[in-house]
Amino acid sequence: MKTLVVIIHPDLKSSFINKRWIQELEKFPEKYLVHDLHSLYPDEKIDIEKEQRLIEAHDKIIFQFPFYWFNCPPFFKKWLDEVLTHGWAYGKGSNYHLKHKKIALGITAGIDEVDYRATGRYKYTLQQLTTPFEITFQYVKADYRDFFAFYGSEHHATTERVEENAKDYISFIDAL
Repeated sequence: MKTLVVIIHPDLKSSFINKRWIQELEKFPEKYLVHDLHSLYPDEKIDIEKEQRLIEAHDKIIFQFPFYWFNCPPFFKKWLDEVLTHGWAYGKGSNYHLKHKKIALGITAGIDEVDYRATGRYKYTLQQLTTPFEITFQYVKADYRDFFAFYGSEHHATTERVEENAKDYISFIDAL
């Protein structure tokens, strides 16, 4: 079964790393389905039933997005709010359609990893800052598997680093 990779990037054409990750994923169409929310829903009007069917059809799901303002893009939050509905994803009488599905995040962070430490500039790790995603996916009984990150995209995205990281991203997904 293919892995669903949901892309949530408001300006993908200007993203060097996210575009490179997608290029690497697209080398293996038999393994990955790339699902770009912004290109599918430029007006941000989500086809909830279509998204739910897509989730139901996959056992491994990656949400790929840039991490800015210490959070996800607003369209990802909207997607979570609208697609993970009561009775479908959680709640009394729910079939918990994400139950046991392996969920992970693919994150590009402009800030260097050293700044995401208790002793660093921002005092919190990326793992701590992504805890709401972990809790959300645990709440719907999914098998949350953490994240893969590219740190330092703002100032340290050398071609060599990005190339190596793109291959590591594929290895991360395959190991889920």
